[in-house]
Amino acid sequence: MKRPRFLAALGVLGLLGGSLTACATGFQADVSRFQAQLPAPQGQSFAIVADDASLAGGIEFGQYADLVSQELSQLGYVRGNPETADLIVRFDYEVDNGRERVRSTSSSFRDPFYDPWYRYRPFRSRGYWGYGFYDPWFHDNDVRSYTVYTSEIEVDIDNRVTGERLFEGTASAVSPSNRLQYLVPNLVDAMFTDFPGNSGETVRISIKPEER
Repeated sequence: MKRPRFLAALGVLGLLGGSLTACATGFQADVSRFQAQLPAPQGQSFAIVADDASLAGGIEFGQYADLVSQELSQLGYVRGNPETADLIVRFDYEVDNGRERVRSTSSSFRDPFYDPWYRYRPFRSRGYWGYGFYDPWFHDNDVRSYTVYTSEIEVDIDNRVTGERLFEGTASAVSPSNRLQYLVPNLVDAMFTDFPGNSGETVRISIKPEER
């Protein structure tokens, strides 16, 4: 993605609250949206293109792009083609390689993944200093390690004729799943909840659980 800033921010802040039951109860997506003179839907045509050229023409990209298209069509926009559409919708998605986190039943131990107000601070484990990461060889009765993944979609809308940027949006989440087939549809749903939203505002949207 061209702008990984939100992914980095989520990695530092650990924005997901809850416990390991997140696997069964879903997770939270943080949606940030900015707009400048985005026209109200009155039949304007749009075309979805891959912001990452390596995704263009892919079957998987096409499946996720159809989800964005369905959302825009329900709002009142009309699907067109990139050569003549009023609006060009640039779409991208990504999930990282995951990071190890720690869960403890001890009230004295604070896990940055599950405490949204926690800031990374050094801690010492078996003689080594680290920042929020767990020594996988260390075991304790009330400490367990696990992997979490940060995912993000990005939707940008431009005026095809003038090239003016009309809308920018990101939907990001930290979760125990790295399955794009589960993550992307839910992030798209979060992105278009109360679309286009208030410019400059970040909102938290609940995501449904992954089916097992």
